[in-house]
Amino acid sequence: MATTNKTQKNEGDVTAFLNAIENEAKRADSVAICQLMEEVTGEKAVMWGSSIIGFGSYTYQYASGRTGDWMLVGFSPRKQNISLYIMSGFDEYEPLLAKLGKHKTGKSCLYIKKLADVDEGVLRELVAVSVEHMRTTNA
Repeated sequence: MATTNKTQKNEGDVTAFLNAIENEAKRADSVAICQLMEEVTGEKAVMWGSSIIGFGSYTYQYASGRTGDWMLVGFSPRKQNISLYIMSGFDEYEPLLAKLGKHKTGKSCLYIKKLADVDEGVLRELVAVSVEHMRTTNA
């Protein structure tokens, strides 16, 4: 049973979206995060909806039979912070999170104010292990 998610992968212009970020520091951080995620995933940046940049995709299926497609990893430069979507969640990554720096987490969201608040090497590793987990468990 396939249903349509509100947020869909689309042909939006990632570069134009990034260039339109008003706050110069947030724009620079977003460009750097985009490059980091492209390097780690080997996937091209793609717009999902009007404000999320995603990399790669997988098909999920709930016990109810509902299926859909979603990004392997992504981010969105929100007003209050930059939201990074780490689809595998954080249960297995406490040691990495402890070394990451200043952040908050939700179920699959990592919130940072600015890139300088976190260790980019640890962030790169977190993205890599999450993407590997998603590719392995959703293959």
